[in-house]
Amino acid sequence: MGDSSASYIHMVHHLIEKCLIFNMTKEECMEALSKHANITPVITSTVWNELEKTNKEFFKAYSKSQGKEDRMSEAETSEMIQKMISESDSSKDSDDH
Repeated sequence: MGDSSASYIHMVHHLIEKCLIFNMTKEECMEALSKHANITPVITSTVWNELEKTNKEFFKAYSKSQGKEDRMSEAETSEMIQKMISESDSSKDSDDH
């Protein structure tokens, strides 16, 4: 279980990083991953909080720079997350071989 839970956390971490690229708030990221990747919001929140602890300066600057002008539509969000999940799955398959 340890290895699979570590890879799950790594996947959530990776998806959060993608959400950050698209200027999502923590709440938007939790909602998007719950809706499109079936990840429980508490998991997303926990991983996000750990990232904040280890990257304080980044998140301080990130929260100051957030604006609404670069937000993606719901369809774009869904498409982007589905693509990341399929890429993650295919990279796992190649790691297993």
